[in-house]
Amino acid sequence: MFLTDVPEVPYSDPWSFSFEQRLAEFCRGTCRVAYFCEKPDSGTFRYRVYNMIQSLQASGKGIAAAYFSLGDIDRLDPVIRTADVLVVGRARYSPPLAHLITRARDRGCRVLCDMDDLVFDPAYVHLILDTLDSPTDERSLDLWFAYVGRLGATLRLCDGVIVTNAYLAERVRRYADLPTYIIPNFLNREQITLSERIFAAKKKADFPRSEQIHVGYFSGTPTHNKDFEIVAGALARLMRRDPRIVLRVVGHLELKSHLTSFASRIEFHPFQDFLNLQRLVGTTEINLVPLQDNLFTNCKSELKYFEAGIVGTVTIASPTFTYRSAISDGENGFLANTQDWDEKLSLLLEMMDDYPAIAERAFEHSEQRYSWTNQAPLIERVVAG
Repeated sequence: MFLTDVPEVPYSDPWSFSFEQRLAEFCRGTCRVAYFCEKPDSGTFRYRVYNMIQSLQASGKGIAAAYFSLGDIDRLDPVIRTADVLVVGRARYSPPLAHLITRARDRGCRVLCDMDDLVFDPAYVHLILDTLDSPTDERSLDLWFAYVGRLGATLRLCDGVIVTNAYLAERVRRYADLPTYIIPNFLNREQITLSERIFAAKKKADFPRSEQIHVGYFSGTPTHNKDFEIVAGALARLMRRDPRIVLRVVGHLELKSHLTSFASRIEFHPFQDFLNLQRLVGTTEINLVPLQDNLFTNCKSELKYFEAGIVGTVTIASPTFTYRSAISDGENGFLANTQDWDEKLSLLLEMMDDYPAIAERAFEHSEQRYSWTNQAPLIERVVAG
């Protein structure tokens, strides 16, 4: 395990502002961008709304941006009257939302939908359920078809769609004849500030480690069982050969027979806030990102690579669309097809003397390409026009 002197940080949601505060911020600029979401949270909202607003507010171009949610929907008249752009972030269709979009368009406001996953086309519900290892009983089918269908209905009400990558953009174009724009996921100010401290501490001390080598799986939700099974056999074989290996699981994961005999060398950590997660990733040598290879997983972003890279932790990932684009195999991380996990895990362990150089390349790439400070020009072109 990597050793750093960066302590646990006190956490509170950085987006917790009253409606009045958000409205005042929105009214300050010469170009006004309103983001609408179902509710603020640390998942999609953080990446696709909060981070975007943070970049726009710091751009110095006179652009005002603020978020509003379903809880505000009866108070949005002053927003709709003055908004230049309305961005609807992954919100399910409802009559009040449809009315909001119609009112905005009627007064000439451009309306964009931000969609960060393949969850808008009911034709893919069966694939989603299979990938997520979800049940297919009547209740699950009703829930998923309703959820996906309502997201798709909202998307079709808009003038264009913002997505995270070109693969997802193509799926959108096949579903709805709308313009698509790509804004990748990226790191916000708080993540960058803390992560740079973690990386600097590791680098200054020449990447000090304990005798153990931690291999991390940061699952976040209980829907990654099939993904983890891709690497479970190779990981069990590695743990059998090398007593230094400790598996670190953060979030939710159901461990199966491959690894149950190594219970004493498996750490379980509860779901973390997005800042203290960076601390755990930063003290982990190897970040595992196994993914099934299908339409659903190829639409996902590369966030698990850059959130590890920014703290100087090396990733081994399945070569889906975005991970192939982000990772240069052997340079700033490693790519592993299903049959390659034994080889790539062993190779990285053999290259531990070269680890600092690989980690530094991952850090530099993550900082340059995925920092909130570098995103405003792209967001402005897409959103503010």
